[in-house]
Amino acid sequence: MAIKRRNKANAQFSMSSMTDIVFLLLIFFLVTSTLVNPNALKLLLPKSTGQVAAKATTSVSIKDWKNGTYSYHINGNETPIPFNQVEDALINELIQEEDPTFSIYADETVPVKEVVAMMNIAKRNHYKVIMATSPE
Repeated sequence: MAIKRRNKANAQFSMSSMTDIVFLLLIFFLVTSTLVNPNALKLLLPKSTGQVAAKATTSVSIKDWKNGTYSYHINGNETPIPFNQVEDALINELIQEEDPTFSIYADETVPVKEVVAMMNIAKRNHYKVIMATSPE
């Protein structure tokens, strides 16, 4: 008496739904990656071959207005803050950080004096600083 099963388990798997999900994820990431803009101010950064892999949580942008005045922007904010308030703003931004690091985005026409002033703020507060450049 051999008892045989009438139904056999189907071992096939349909990949069509999986490919649909992969294409939707691909479209999602392509669309969202175009929306990410870490530097909202249009600055012409100096060119460099050496790039740093470290990521800074806070950025300071220095914009040259070509008339001897410079504006300072924290984290790409459109509204500038005066130089005498930059240090306090950086302290407020980096107070919770374990390894406080900020990056300087300076237009290539900004004098070195202004960049060194930002580096002095970093030295006084024991922050690490990254000078942002454009890849060559």
